[in-house]
Amino acid sequence: MNTVSLSLQPVATGDRIAVLDILRGFALLGILLMNMEAFSGPLDLSFTGIDPHWQGLDYAADAVIYVLVQGKFFTLFSLLFGAGFAIMAQRADAARRAFAPFYLRRSAALLLIGLCHALLVWSGDILVVYALISLPLLACREAPTRWLPVMGVLTYLCAAALMLLLGALTGLEAQLQPDGAQVQAAIDSAQQTIDLQRQAYAHGTYGQAVLQRLRDLVTQVGAIIVVGPEVLGMFLIGSWFARSGALATPERFTRLYGRLRWGALPLGLAVMLGSAIWQPYLAPGTFTPASGAAFALASVASLLMCLGYLGWIMRLRAGLHWLAPMGRMALTQYILQSLVCTWVFYGYGLGAFEQMSRAWQVPFALALFAVQVLLSHLWLRLFRFGPLEWVWRAMTYLQWPPLRRAERA
Repeated sequence: MNTVSLSLQPVATGDRIAVLDILRGFALLGILLMNMEAFSGPLDLSFTGIDPHWQGLDYAADAVIYVLVQGKFFTLFSLLFGAGFAIMAQRADAARRAFAPFYLRRSAALLLIGLCHALLVWSGDILVVYALISLPLLACREAPTRWLPVMGVLTYLCAAALMLLLGALTGLEAQLQPDGAQVQAAIDSAQQTIDLQRQAYAHGTYGQAVLQRLRDLVTQVGAIIVVGPEVLGMFLIGSWFARSGALATPERFTRLYGRLRWGALPLGLAVMLGSAIWQPYLAPGTFTPASGAAFALASVASLLMCLGYLGWIMRLRAGLHWLAPMGRMALTQYILQSLVCTWVFYGYGLGAFEQMSRAWQVPFALALFAVQVLLSHLWLRLFRFGPLEWVWRAMTYLQWPPLRRAERA
């Protein structure tokens, strides 16, 4: 084992910031609740607001998930990724070892895992975006700690500005072409994509689903122009939380967390409710100045609510320690959610695509999450890492770390 490997070896259990694992576990619950709509139906019919085709309890469930969950937990997960980056950089500096080569291997390994997930399992993957956006994050490593919150918020708000710009351009285009041909073409194209997804995932073979996932991946990567600033902004904000000590020593930041709980969260919820009431749904293929503004507001609300949730978790962390094993296996459990749900809903599995009501998706997600928490506790009694965490570390450190607890490091 070489000296570089020794100085940058995986973090031991005793060296971990426990609240990070609790936060990751909590974020995974929100991500599963958010993704259920995209698992059980066409991807391009998901994340579009409160779908009017639902009625009664289903409509209420869709509205609650949209207002309280969608966009709030992938941002929290992004914040935690940035915090992890800062902690790794600090450890490298303390050991006086080069950080960039190690980090680039880590990002390349995450990109490979993400591509396998996106092509072989589920096309709603976020890991590919994380791996790509981790590169500009590396360029911000030398930024002073006090700059990071401002840099993060301004970068995040670029996504909202892009939504406003896209809405304005779409409105201008509609005025220049009053016959509506361009708008109808966009709607037809969106419907064609939805039909292809429905055919591949509900009725197609595994090979046909993989081919459709490849098409979806191209679209997803193209959307990085909007999602990318949100992710990078949260990376930078998370780096501040780690560098400043707000995660390791939260007792020094009681005023900050109080403001997040009682200021950011209520304000974010009010903005989110206003956006949802104004423009509750965005039909695929349509985009107007009003919907652009509404979804820009929803993006701002997601940032505020994410930070508000963070404040509450930090307050209640003593009672949430049972989530820590789930957070320690976050990569494995994130992909396990995709494996289970695609097997349940896709045609090459149990074939329940578009068969589960929106209301029943919530208890299904909660039950699956409970099983995952139990499995995490059982697994980590015997092993040091989750299976995919072990593979990720091996690809990063260029050696297989001990997996069983009985093995010596």
